[in-house]
Amino acid sequence: MVTGRTPFQGIRNILRFNYHFYLIALGGILSLGVVIRWLPVSYRPFFGLLCGMAVSTTLVSLLVSFYVYDLSSLYQLQWLEVPKTPQRLVNIHAGFDESSVLLKEKFPTTDLIIFDFYDPARHTEVSIRRARKAYPPHPDTQHIRTDRLPLPDQYADLMCVLFAAHEIRNAKERIQFFQELHRSLQSDGHVVVVEHLRDIFNFISYTIGVFHFFPEPTWRKTFILGGFRIRQRKKITPFVTCYVLEKDGTAP
Repeated sequence: MVTGRTPFQGIRNILRFNYHFYLIALGGILSLGVVIRWLPVSYRPFFGLLCGMAVSTTLVSLLVSFYVYDLSSLYQLQWLEVPKTPQRLVNIHAGFDESSVLLKEKFPTTDLIIFDFYDPARHTEVSIRRARKAYPPHPDTQHIRTDRLPLPDQYADLMCVLFAAHEIRNAKERIQFFQELHRSLQSDGHVVVVEHLRDIFNFISYTIGVFHFFPEPTWRKTFILGGFRIRQRKKITPFVTCYVLEKDGTAP
């Protein structure tokens, strides 16, 4: 058990913060069940199939979420490998911070700065608003804008953006954000980005929910325009991808 995490915390949070999706799914399943009773017999197998697909896709998404957020080694941070122990670590999130305490445990002698770029006017995901109400921010958290990090040039030797960058939905804003990471990173430093991708694994798991994630070509373009190259790409689970970035010259 990871320090500070309780059994089933991940799946409970998924249900708690995204209950509207599951209520819609339940309503659809119940509606199909009612409709089937009034349909001609010849139509019932088709609608029964739709009902079965709705049930199965909902269960699959919950099982995958349970695996990723409760059973996998995601929160143990064993996958977070950097050439040396960082002296200055910046952790940036989008309103829901599950990683700062874990990062401090992994790097206890490191100076940790925590930034939150969540802006309800720009980042409209309702689940984040619910998460912020349920979990107060770390007391050292500083609220920032994505287009200007309050850091000197070449300040940090490690910057982490875990399950957060996809909340920047506007492409221009997202590129500006990575350019700011580039400016604030030491010449031999690294940026760690962890995301779900819009790929076949996550499509099977989350169906239309996969469109909240970005495909890998979008991330690669963002990294390049931000002034980075990918030093390492690894799968934490089949559903979660980690990119370790390093500077690639001067950002535009």
